[in-house]
Amino acid sequence: MKCRYVILLLSVFSGPTLASHSDEVPKDLDALYERVKHDRVMEQAQNQEREATFIAERDQQAKLLAQAQAQLAEQEAKTAVLNSSFQEQEKLLAQQNADLLLESGSLGELFGTVRQVANESRSVIDSSMISAEFPERGRFLGEVAERKQQPTIEEIRQVWLSLQKEMTESSKVKQFALPVITAQGMVEEKQVTRIGPFSAFSDGQFLRYLPETGNLVALGRQPVERLQKVAAEFESADAGLFEPVVVDPTRGAIMALLVQAPDLKERIQQGGWIGYLILLLGAIGLLIAIQRFISLSLTGQQVAKQQKQSTPDTKNPLGRILSVYSDGLANELDTITLKLDEAILREVPKVERGLITLAILAAIAPMLGLLGTVSGMIETFQSITLFGTGDPKLMSGGISQALVTTELGLAVAIPLLLIHSLLSGKSNRLVQIFDEESAALIARNAEQRDDSIK
Repeated sequence: MKCRYVILLLSVFSGPTLASHSDEVPKDLDALYERVKHDRVMEQAQNQEREATFIAERDQQAKLLAQAQAQLAEQEAKTAVLNSSFQEQEKLLAQQNADLLLESGSLGELFGTVRQVANESRSVIDSSMISAEFPERGRFLGEVAERKQQPTIEEIRQVWLSLQKEMTESSKVKQFALPVITAQGMVEEKQVTRIGPFSAFSDGQFLRYLPETGNLVALGRQPVERLQKVAAEFESADAGLFEPVVVDPTRGAIMALLVQAPDLKERIQQGGWIGYLILLLGAIGLLIAIQRFISLSLTGQQVAKQQKQSTPDTKNPLGRILSVYSDGLANELDTITLKLDEAILREVPKVERGLITLAILAAIAPMLGLLGTVSGMIETFQSITLFGTGDPKLMSGGISQALVTTELGLAVAIPLLLIHSLLSGKSNRLVQIFDEESAALIARNAEQRDDSIK
């Protein structure tokens, strides 16, 4: 029993050494001793192997450290050389920049002028009608104007050649085939006649240049037919002949404004319902004036014919007035006078019929125009209240109504006043004839009465 306890105690103290071998329990103390001795030898061998490995790794790390230190020293030496070279080159570059600035002198001002000329010329060339035939001309000028580097001599020559090209083409009248955008929005290949940078037309229709797309487009509203005919004749004329032609000196600005300018129909539409009402009143007044003019002219002819006759004709006003006279009332002068006055009073309203209506229409037309003016100004002020005065187009509708209705009111009132004055004169002449003939009749009756009394 004691032997077992000793073996177990040695097993405990042997620890990991015993654990590395077989789990077989030694049978006696000699076997235990041999195992412990064997394990001790194995452990010493392992420790020596580990120590040798550590020493080898240490020597390797030391070697690598020495190499790294050598490389660091080498790189530090190179860095010192490069820093010294960099400082020398930087001083040299500063000296060369100073020499360049000194040597260039006025070239900086020259290059600035070239850039300015290129920038200004680009806007002119891009908007020129010549660019429709020679596109992409302004790109080079834009590059020169926006580049920070100094332009070369060849680029300066190219800028001058671009300007020379524009001046040369400005003096030419040329015909060439080019896609044209019609008024209907279709793109068609047409023969275009260009007069410098001023005007262009095709098939008698005037064209304008769109810088945004580089295309020629037919005007939505062409000039009068006479000018279109002149353009068509110029296109068909033989080369070398002098022919009149229409030239826009503003390089298309007037033609572009022509598209925006409203015609008579559009101006009337700007007047709104008040404008249409004014025109309706004007049409009614015109119809009344025509009817009364015809009626008074016929009545005047009938009255003139009656003046040449001695027998009254009841188909005309003067005949009806004279027909009230009878021999039975010849001796009663007062009765004849009253009868004639009554007959004149019956005929005067027929002669003056419609004149009051014309006067009323002539007075109402400008009043309606004033109403349209007030309405338009109210709309304008409302637009200013809501959107401010930044965009004039928002106020154009109210201003157009304000001005157009006033114009329409005056355009209707003035002719109606003149017509009313003319018809009033004709009616007054007829009434005067009625009074004269009746007075002559009374005078003859009075003379006959005086002769009979004597």
